[in-house]
Amino acid sequence: MSAPDQSDLFAEEAPPRAAGKAAHQPLAARMRPRLLSEVVGQDQLLQPGSLLPRLVAQNRFGSLIFYGPPGSGKTSIAEAIAHETKSRFVRVNAVMSNVAELREVLAAARRRPEAGTILFIDELHRFNKSQQDLLLPDVEEGTVRLIGATTHNPGFYVNPPLLSRSHLFRLEPLAPAAVAGVLRAALADRERGLGARGVTADDRLLADLAQLCDGDLRRALNALEVLVLGLPEGAALTPAELEIFARERRIRYDADEDEHYDTISAFIKSCRGSDPDAAMYWLAKMLAGGEDPRFIARRLVILASEDVGLADPQALPLAVAAHHACDFIGLPEAELTLAHATLYIATAPKSNSATLALGEAHRVLKELPVQTIPSALRSKSGQANKRIGQGKGYEYSHDFPENISGQDYLEKPLAIYTPKTAGWEAKIAERLARWKELKAKLQPKQA
Repeated sequence: MSAPDQSDLFAEEAPPRAAGKAAHQPLAARMRPRLLSEVVGQDQLLQPGSLLPRLVAQNRFGSLIFYGPPGSGKTSIAEAIAHETKSRFVRVNAVMSNVAELREVLAAARRRPEAGTILFIDELHRFNKSQQDLLLPDVEEGTVRLIGATTHNPGFYVNPPLLSRSHLFRLEPLAPAAVAGVLRAALADRERGLGARGVTADDRLLADLAQLCDGDLRRALNALEVLVLGLPEGAALTPAELEIFARERRIRYDADEDEHYDTISAFIKSCRGSDPDAAMYWLAKMLAGGEDPRFIARRLVILASEDVGLADPQALPLAVAAHHACDFIGLPEAELTLAHATLYIATAPKSNSATLALGEAHRVLKELPVQTIPSALRSKSGQANKRIGQGKGYEYSHDFPENISGQDYLEKPLAIYTPKTAGWEAKIAERLARWKELKAKLQPKQA
């Protein structure tokens, strides 16, 4: 296992790169910003007067956690902070590290308190609870200032004590215009970029490349480097080269991670909001990202009861059929089944009356005294039940018009289900209103 990068104090200017090392570094590493002012696309965090630049300018920040998608600038910001504050910068990758290495890093920081060590942990979410707990005493004492970078929601993956001792900053995917600007600079930069090769590209092509990279600047720079190195010096980058890259484009979608949860959330809300176009878009993204079709089908089954309900009773059997079809058809044909069910649910009339009724039933059961089952409704099976009179007085519903006997089925009647007026449920509302009137007429006769 390689030792962590324990850089010395940063000098006033960025440390010179060895020619051999720089030549072999990826373009994304060579073009990494050296100052916070050089970081692009995160204006919500870095514009003048914002909290983070003020903390860094005064060198009065504690531990920081940067949460955002790949290529959004988490590592760049961390390195720029260390450079601007002339701090000792120690980099640890949580995937490769272990407790022994972490103890060594922390012990070294204690031996050099004057250095103001910044401990940068990439992929912090990969550290288990024991490793995160190990950081707490030194973070608490200020022996190290932790900067954690994660693509996962820290609320789920970072221990609460560590999270409470840190400032949390969320980074967004970079806008295509910001990515295209960096690509243009990389083409022109002869020292750190690709300027020595003299390759040119028009602005539209760089904008298209930026668009294909989904806000991931590192991915865009690496793609540009591959495309440029594949051309002779002084050549022009053309749409033909970009088309090759476009055919190999992969959607950013990490199963069981934030992208998974965010996309299924967008899919559910689009179906609930009756937007078939958006629902189909998010469905296609999940399928392109390799999502399990049975997971999508399960969500459709839930939607059919939670959000369509009695407004269209056919939604549930159709969704269940789609789930079964995914099991025995498989991809890619099952995509058609999912599209069928998605469009049906997105365009169906909506009612959450079943959801509300269940919630209300749970509420009254929790907050009010539990009602006794009326004697007439109890089972009269067995001689003992018959002898004590259970079931006596029950009115058989089928003996009455419209099956309404006028009998109550709770000791104290409750209003739990309120039908809505969308789709088929409008007929249910009319039916219940008629039955209520009929029951009111019959009840005095039962007295």
